[in-house]
Amino acid sequence: MQSLALIENWPVPTAAAAVVRADGSVAGAHGPTDLRFPLASVTKPLAAYAALVAYEEGAIDLDEPAGPEGATVRHLLAHTSGLAFDENRVMAAPGTRRIYSNTGFEALGDHVAKATDIPFAEYLRQAVLDPLGMTATTLEGSCAKDGVSSVDDLVRFAAEVQAPRLLDARTVLDAMTVTYPGLTGILPGYGHQRPNDWGLGFEIRDGKSPHWTGASSSPRTFGHFGQSGTFLWIDPDARAACVALTDRAFGPWAIEAWPTFTDAVLAELRA
Repeated sequence: MQSLALIENWPVPTAAAAVVRADGSVAGAHGPTDLRFPLASVTKPLAAYAALVAYEEGAIDLDEPAGPEGATVRHLLAHTSGLAFDENRVMAAPGTRRIYSNTGFEALGDHVAKATDIPFAEYLRQAVLDPLGMTATTLEGSCAKDGVSSVDDLVRFAAEVQAPRLLDARTVLDAMTVTYPGLTGILPGYGHQRPNDWGLGFEIRDGKSPHWTGASSSPRTFGHFGQSGTFLWIDPDARAACVALTDRAFGPWAIEAWPTFTDAVLAELRA
């Protein structure tokens, strides 16, 4: 795909990107796709997927208590537990505000580890990474932000989400559907969003503006970006997903470059 070569114009030392179709075929790749990059918050969809495997295995229930008082596993996955961004402080009653929270995801990881009696990084490896052949991916700390992976590995994950083998397709549909609709909140790097829609571990584009995906991305697009200059989006209407990893922190350069890049990828897919 010629559009992927646009990453060469990004003001970053190193970048790699790929597109994978819903049938699992790789539409194109560019850059060192086997190189490992820190994922930052692109770790969260991987962690969420592992938690959903634990749910389907019966180790946890989405509506059982977890995190702060009154919160559940579902609240933690959807950033509605009320926990602050990066500290163990309750800022709102569960289900009333969308507060993007690393602390909430760390509470989720602790909950899964306790329920399964397996450290979360090991559970992630057994439940998701090994079955998908994601041999370059590791979790080296917080399940909210300390994953390390390659484009090649995340292509395998994006293919799985589009055609699930590890989860029931209905569970993945729940994950990509707005949970607790209508809640407002701040999308890091983009300001206040009304509404700030999320599924279970995945951010949902809907009508958000500004946004890190493209102007032509469908409202059903879901995924995540990371402060390390990384993103993964899946557009069900385009029947494709895109992964881009860099070694420059997210900032104005990404806000400018990513939507244009995504629109070029989508245009080439349509053509």
